[in-house]
Amino acid sequence: MTAQIEPDDDPMPQAPVEPDLDACCGNGCDPCIFDLYDLAKDAYRQALRAWQARHPEQPPSAPSRGGDATGASG
Repeated sequence: MTAQIEPDDDPMPQAPVEPDLDACCGNGCDPCIFDLYDLAKDAYRQALRAWQARHPEQPPSAPSRGGDATGASG
């Protein structure tokens, strides 16, 4: 028997907030705040794909800051 996941127990992942351009200090930090954002965006995309696989009845989400629900930006 497989357990049913209630929607409240499995919320849709939220996209990370893109840092302002002014947030970078320009000192070549490793990692830079934008590197951390890119990593968070990758993790979000993976989590969203997994969530969508668990919730096939849900329509694709609207584009969010920093790219769309599928991870395509541009």
